[in-house]
Amino acid sequence: MSATPEAKPEPARRIRFAFTDEQEQFRSAVRRFLEDKSPTTEVRRLMATAEGYDPEVWRQLSGDLALPGIHIPEQYGGAGFGMVELGIVMEEFGRALLCAPFFSTAVLAANAVLNAGTDAQKSQLLPDLARGTRFGTLAVTELTGEWDPAGITTVATTDADGYRLDGTKSYVVDGHIADLLVVAARQPGSTGHAGLALFSLTGKNPGVERSALQAMDPTRKLTRIDLRGARAELLGNLEAGAAPLVRTLGQAAIALANEMAGGAQTLLDSAVKYSKLRVQFGREIGSFQAIKHKLADLLLEVELAKSAAYYAAQAAAVDDPEWPALASLAKAATSETYLHTAAECIQIHGGIGFTWDNDTHLWFKRAKSSEVFLGQPSYHRELLMQRWGV
Repeated sequence: MSATPEAKPEPARRIRFAFTDEQEQFRSAVRRFLEDKSPTTEVRRLMATAEGYDPEVWRQLSGDLALPGIHIPEQYGGAGFGMVELGIVMEEFGRALLCAPFFSTAVLAANAVLNAGTDAQKSQLLPDLARGTRFGTLAVTELTGEWDPAGITTVATTDADGYRLDGTKSYVVDGHIADLLVVAARQPGSTGHAGLALFSLTGKNPGVERSALQAMDPTRKLTRIDLRGARAELLGNLEAGAAPLVRTLGQAAIALANEMAGGAQTLLDSAVKYSKLRVQFGREIGSFQAIKHKLADLLLEVELAKSAAYYAAQAAAVDDPEWPALASLAKAATSETYLHTAAECIQIHGGIGFTWDNDTHLWFKRAKSSEVFLGQPSYHRELLMQRWGV
């Protein structure tokens, strides 16, 4: 008598500790593209423009490389990969300091729709974001600059046609060119994380006023958005509460950590290269023990920061229960490493490091802006402790 074998349970998805050959090849392709399209001369040109990006380069990275949809499921027009591949893209963008509305569109808006939207809303909104034919962004912070969802005061009021939004959003990344605005708002009378939801509307809706902000980092454009009775559509349902927003911010923190790791690596490479070129007292400054020790310490810091960013992306990719805590850990660690590496790189460059003609200040300004973007290190350490139950 034959017996039907019992089905074996699927093995648990494990967190990898290294990139696959295919992922490394993908990284090489993105890096070659950026070496050609985002030299520092082009970064300087674009950061001085109001739009802050090159439409032709955006068309190529969207059409030829399909990068905006790298992590969007295939059923919604994306490539169907995940947080690891998105992290690779962000790291290479951080190395090259690419000026483009990628973070706002692919990381913030796309993930917000994926996390909060219904199937119909995803089918409607995501294909254009994946193709790069539509820009999007997520508006969370207000005039206080706080990233804690509990501090949101923008109100969503119901009416016969849906919802109307009233409030002011500030420091919105690429809000000046975004076609799709995803806005975090709360129901009247609610407090804390209760009553929060995400709403979608177009940037040209009546009641939406946008004004560009002067930012210390001109490579990442920021906008103030005043909402005065702007009509919007609820993403998903009210029962989900703040969960989709919190998840989106965690994914964004991981993407930003990978971007900062790439920027820190560029600064370290620049410092090492200059130490081999600059001659003082008849010797290359890199031969002095003080410089050797400084560079060795920076190498250790950068490698640790990269490990934190990589591990957080891997954990999120397999939906490990600890990934939200790891996201905060990675954001705090890479923020401090990036800024410290930038400061030390300027010191190693000496007097030329403080000049406009030297490119170091471009990454220094990005490091400083990234430190506070999505929340300062102290904020993420507090989140880390809360998520670990400490």
